[in-house]
Amino acid sequence: MISQLATIAKNTFLEAVRQPIYFILIMIAAIAVVLTTATTAYSMDFSSSAEVSSDNKLLLDVCLATVFICGILLAAFLATAVISREIERKTVLTVVSKPVARPTLVLGKYLGVAGAILIAQIVMTTFVLLAIRHEVLSTTADDFDRPVLVFGLSAIFLSIAIATWCNFFYSWSFTQTASLLMLPFMLAAYFGVLMVGKDWQLQPLSKDFKPQIMIACVCAGLGVLVLTAVATAASARLGQVMTLVVCAGVFAAGMTSNYFFGARAIQNDFVARVASAAPRSLGQVGLNQPGDTWDVKLELEPRVPVRPGMAVYYGPNPSGHSMQVSTFEPFKGDIAIDADVRDRTRPAALAVLSQSERLLSIIRTGPEGVLAARGPQRGDFIFMRPTRYNPVALSLWTVIPNIQAFWLVDAVTQNQAIPMRHLWTVMLYALVQIGVFLSIAVIVFQKREVG
Repeated sequence: MISQLATIAKNTFLEAVRQPIYFILIMIAAIAVVLTTATTAYSMDFSSSAEVSSDNKLLLDVCLATVFICGILLAAFLATAVISREIERKTVLTVVSKPVARPTLVLGKYLGVAGAILIAQIVMTTFVLLAIRHEVLSTTADDFDRPVLVFGLSAIFLSIAIATWCNFFYSWSFTQTASLLMLPFMLAAYFGVLMVGKDWQLQPLSKDFKPQIMIACVCAGLGVLVLTAVATAASARLGQVMTLVVCAGVFAAGMTSNYFFGARAIQNDFVARVASAAPRSLGQVGLNQPGDTWDVKLELEPRVPVRPGMAVYYGPNPSGHSMQVSTFEPFKGDIAIDADVRDRTRPAALAVLSQSERLLSIIRTGPEGVLAARGPQRGDFIFMRPTRYNPVALSLWTVIPNIQAFWLVDAVTQNQAIPMRHLWTVMLYALVQIGVFLSIAVIVFQKREVG
């Protein structure tokens, strides 16, 4: 089975990279990135962040969106070309008539297409990274980044020149040769740009390396691989036009699922965000004992009036998901009376002790026990009520691939650090989605008539 899978994946990969649309979309992405670099000036944004600032925020947004769309189009066209077209031409009979299981055929087709998509994504991502290094020419006094132009254009020119030579003298596939050569050449161009500054002076590789942008690009690539699985599942039953329609529909639904379903699936509104927090007493660890108090400094004043005695919840998500405090009955007593606070006959609760401008004090009431998984910390969101879940909206939000989960440009442009654990979470989510859609592809292809 492994040998059959590898053979099918290899043949599918070679067939995919030989498709004219493969090279065309890569070059369209390159031209679009160049034009975007020249046309995203005067965005009227002069704020700065850790990795991009001013007009370069719009540059990153538009360039990565271009690469994302080109990747989706590649997924739809290539998946259709290697499955539906083979069924229409009856060439798939030469495979299924042999002792090759249909699940092996579907998985091999996906791996081949995904390999071709991955190479195209890496090449197109290097276009974006070179554009970010070059930056937008916002004024006439700005100079061109000559290393970017020399290395980038040389990589593209050499790929096309060598592919033309090999096609003319050795009859090699121009599309395959040019596309595959761009991978090492563009990576070499990017590393060359990292090694030298705009004035050709040597510099550390880390100076112009943008780790947050790289994470955003990786997550966008994972989103394209998920949509490749969608295209594979659709093409296992439908033709090219309908496959494109299904991919467009899933993409649109995934981009808007947060608005239509996510906002209704998890219902809560935060009132403030924690800038810093610390226990009031030395040796206090959490909020597990009656009278335990934490002093919290907020980034801004609360959005709604906060009064002593009100219930307090907190968690890392602005939606109220993954709350760090268990649901409890609100405190019913006088928060200023110590006897009421330590009354073990009352249900355990977290309540506001005091609030003044951006300073908030939280106190634990009732009997001892674990009510909060941890104390509040920087970046947490403060809530005044527990989170409610809508099962119908939550189910729809879970079933539909959430494309917004792969789009992290907003975090980069707003200077919100993307932790590595989020990258692993996105990878796991992508693997689950790919597994689901490949399972659907196997199911719908199992009973399809190919004769």
